[in-house]
Order: sequence, then C-alpha cells, then structure tokens
Amino acid sequence: MLIRAFVPAHITAFFVPRFHDDPLKAGSLGAGVNLSKGTNVFVSVETGTLERHIHVAFNGEPVKKDEAVISYSVAEELVPMDFTGEVEIWQYLDFPNGYGFGNSAGGALGTALALSYSFGGTWLRAAQTAHRHEVLNKGGLGDVVAQLAGGIEVRVKAGGPGIGLVDNLFFEDYKVLVVPLGRLSTKEVLDGDVINAIEAEGSKALEKLLAEPKPERMMILAREFAERTGLLDGELLELARELDKVISNPSSMIMLGRGLFALIKPEEVEKARNILTDLEVPFDVVDVFTGKPEVGRWVG
Repeated sequence: MLIRAFVPAHITAFFVPRFHDDPLKAGSLGAGVNLSKGTNVFVSVETGTLERHIHVAFNGEPVKKDEAVISYSVAEELVPMDFTGEVEIWQYLDFPNGYGFGNSAGGALGTALALSYSFGGTWLRAAQTAHRHEVLNKGGLGDVVAQLAGGIEVRVKAGGPGIGLVDNLFFEDYKVLVVPLGRLSTKEVLDGDVINAIEAEGSKALEKLLAEPKPERMMILAREFAERTGLLDGELLELARELDKVISNPSSMIMLGRGLFALIKPEEVEKARNILTDLEVPFDVVDVFTGKPEVGRWVG
C-alpha cells in the first residue's frame, strides 16, 4: 500500500516566537502564505520481515537518522513498536531545505499524516506529533499550524494544533512570486541577539494587521518588519527595491531564508519575470494554496 500526503510550502511574512517548556504550548504569532508547491510524502508499508525497519529518503536519496532527525522522530513515534516490516518514507521537496519554505514542518506533517493514515490515528494527533518534534528539534515554531490552515494565514494565538489559533485573510487574484537565493538557519536566528527586535517588531506588525486585515497591509508590515529587525539588508534589500519598481505591493524577505517573496497581480507577472531574468536570479510564480494538506492512497 502506497500512501501520499501533500503539505503546502509556507512562507512566514513576520513572526513573534513564543517559547514554552511544553512543546504543544510553544509556537509563534504572525502571518504568512501557503503555496501550491510544497512537500510530497510517499509512505510504503510492507510486512513480512522479522524486525521493524524505518527508512527516510529526500528527493530519492536515502538519508541517515542524524540527517533527518525530525522525520525519523515522527516515524518512530507513529509506527507501532510491535510492527514487523519495512516502512519507507519518501519526501520530495519542491524548494531547497533551509530557504524558508517550511520544508521541515512539511516533511514532519506529511510523514505524520501518511503514517497515521496507514496505521490508524487522527488529524489532530498526527499534527500535534509533527509540531512537537519540530519544536523539540528547533525546526520551527509556527509552520505546522499555518500549513494546516492554508491560504494567507494569521496566527493570533501561539501554540501547536489544538492549542494555537489561526485565522485567514480574504484575498483574490494574487499569485506569489518567490526568489529563493540561499539558506538561513532558523536555529541560529532564534538563538541570536536579533530575537528582541523580532519580538518587538513582530508584535507591532500583528497588532496593525489585525486592525486592518488585508493582504496588501500584510506585505507593507512584512517589509517594515524585515528592515527594522535588520534581517533584510545589503544586496537582498537592493534587489527588493528593484523588484518593487514593477509591482504594486512591496516585496519582503522570506522568514527565515535568504530570499524574497511578493503577492503580485496576474498582470504584473510578466514585468516581474523580465526584471528578475535580466538580473539573473532564480524565481518562481505559484498560486496561493487555500485548502488543507492532503492524504490518501496513491493511485497515480
């Protein structure tokens, strides 16, 4: 039996980390957008061996436990201890790891959903398992609940699934332009001195967005957050200013990755494509993913 789960990639526009000894009460406030590309997880379960074996692969390449700690941790919890057989978990990522697209959470949640579908469980338990291992291993704080919500989301109460509260903004006719340029360690940022600025500026941005809950306002606040925290600077800031010349909403930094994103109208796609092609930087244009993650038997 082959099970497939799809979890949308998620970009955080701005955030406020909320730490807690109980990982289910840890999370983040903030806002972001879910993408029509993301992480596809395929799970194969075969019985007939004398022992319980779990294997994980990224984009077709097997990875060791220390290279996929979160996904292996999720699997070890959700595959019954008395199961004897082979469990293979294949994760295919549309965006590179470490670039701010929520791959860690996507892999964890996709793995949890596919295994729960295979062995029995619920959406809530699967999502809580993914969130808990994300937090414990410092993969992220708010991506799992955001990916469950879909659309353009606003995290108004911190915490994992069943505890945190996520709302959605209404929108129409927007696509998401992404410019992925490099890695940025979530762990290093959250452990660094910039955390105080992130907490202060993120709180202000959330308050202002809730007072005027529109996607256009979110992008303005995201850009202010990125610059005022000092995370968006140098060549990346210069690139954002060039991009802003051809789109109506300001671009901003992917949190947390070395890259940019923007909500653009269909008629702005060609202008954005032309300027980024001339500047010779990688980019993609995707839709906003408005549903919830998907899971079921794979028949393709």
